[in-house]
Amino acid sequence: MTGNPLPETPIVMTIAGSDSGGGAGIAADLKTFAAFGVHGTCAITSVTAQNTTGVLKTFDLAPEAVASQIEAVCTDMNIKWVKSGMLASSEIVKEVAKQVKKHRLSLVIDPVMAAEAGGDLLRKEALSVLIEELLPLCKVTTPNASEAGAIAGIPVNTHEDAKLAARKIADLGVESVIVTGGHLDATDLLYESASGIFTRVPGTFVRGGTHGSGCTYSAAMTACLACEDSLETAARKAKEFVVQAIQRSVPVGRGAGPVNPLGKTLEEKERYLALKFVKEAVLILTDSPEFAKLIPEVGCNIGMAISGARNYEDIAAVEGRIVKYRERANPVGCVDFGTDRHVARVIFAALRENPGIRAAMNVKYSEEVLAACREMGLGLSSFDRAEEPEGVSTLDWGTSEAIKEYGGVPEVIYDEGGVGKEPVVRLLGPDASELAKLAVELARRIK
Repeated sequence: MTGNPLPETPIVMTIAGSDSGGGAGIAADLKTFAAFGVHGTCAITSVTAQNTTGVLKTFDLAPEAVASQIEAVCTDMNIKWVKSGMLASSEIVKEVAKQVKKHRLSLVIDPVMAAEAGGDLLRKEALSVLIEELLPLCKVTTPNASEAGAIAGIPVNTHEDAKLAARKIADLGVESVIVTGGHLDATDLLYESASGIFTRVPGTFVRGGTHGSGCTYSAAMTACLACEDSLETAARKAKEFVVQAIQRSVPVGRGAGPVNPLGKTLEEKERYLALKFVKEAVLILTDSPEFAKLIPEVGCNIGMAISGARNYEDIAAVEGRIVKYRERANPVGCVDFGTDRHVARVIFAALRENPGIRAAMNVKYSEEVLAACREMGLGLSSFDRAEEPEGVSTLDWGTSEAIKEYGGVPEVIYDEGGVGKEPVVRLLGPDASELAKLAVELARRIK
């Protein structure tokens, strides 16, 4: 076999507690590692009975059990970077410090003291051991304002407070301190002790669940550093990652919603699939000798939304529509997102009623087309442009009216046009590829 070898996948570790609610701790860390394409390993320190409303009970593992997990992984795999999260007891902190020194691990410390939803995760007597024995071994620590204040022994309410706290923490032997800004003004403060330089990483507050945001941030930092990013680059990437994880959070309980570390990855998969389905649909339509007869004078288009679409940029369609040329369907332009608001409005109106209906296309109107739709057993509904209120989008309003009239989303919505407006039939379905096949079958039934 010839050629360059594949790059080695970085292997990282999280030493932290479990969250039975799946939002923080080991659960958040491993999801974050996966999103960054590194292989994640773990050593569980405590099992928590936890949900979105808080920590109900904790069950600390024996220090020997924690050490055995670290030992098992480090003697088998090439671990360089590791992060720590919940280290509940003095004994666990001491054992982790011993293992970090033994295996010469580059350590990122998230000094977890309390859960976002409520509940202490670090005993008071363990904090002094963390300060004396573990912090001097770490490359980076990522406290929030409250945690930075507890370690430095001062209240942290402003950026000047954060600067003072960062210096005090660095004096304990820490190479770099990042005071995260979630409890200040969303701006993170990075301090590198060797240079004495402060770097601000600005941000803004976004809507969404924040449970597990600290775990996710430190795990993202660890993954980036393992991929050999600089400290500042890793800090910026980690912040951006947490922001998108908050924005894509899904409410799963009655309390503080967890972040969604895999949200962007899954969205990118959805975007790929939407493009794939629309491109397949275009091929189906252009390969059909019959479909051209269904193309209206204004041309037609076919589009598909990603799951959870929020705006026009989440809907893929043909950039310049599909037109009839030499009795065949021909796309004008490529398939891309945000290219056609007409088909997008139809899709959004359908999504509000049924999130499973994510594709739509327009075809030529005729009584013969409607008759063929009925013959195929498709559900039909319509709207009258003459009843359209002022100041609304025709397609949004009309599609919503037809859906309301039908009592759900039909496969076919049509209108008979108006002054200067061509009558149009719109086909709706779960994905663009299947919708194109439906359109071709419809065309075959038209003489």
